Amino acid sequence: MKNTRWALAALVVATVVFFSFTVLQKTCAIKGTVTPADKAVRVWAISPTDTLNTKLQDGAFEFKDVKSGTYSIIIEAEDPYPNTRRKDVVVETDNPVTDVGEIKLQPKN
Repeated sequence: MKNTRWALAALVVATVVFFSFTVLQKTCAIKGTVTPADKAVRVWAISPTDTLNTKLQDGAFEFKDVKSGTYSIIIEAEDPYPNTRRKDVVVETDNPVTDVGEIKLQPKN
């Protein structure tokens, strides 16, 4: 009886550990580029439950460890360009990398 309890406890612990690592593997990434690259300062990914930011590297950006959901991508820009937003970027665990493509900054009118 005592061995059965230990075996059951070990099984429960092993199951919890297994599912903990499974959840960790289900994060995603968002990537894209910004032009002109020298006028973009920082990129934000904002959802109702999460706010992420990253710097650009030669106009390219990538957010890692993104939870699934719908995000707005905001490009923080220098004058004469206003900040730019790409709405409704859907991140799903079925797709490990969501590529938003090129985001072009438009000068202020």
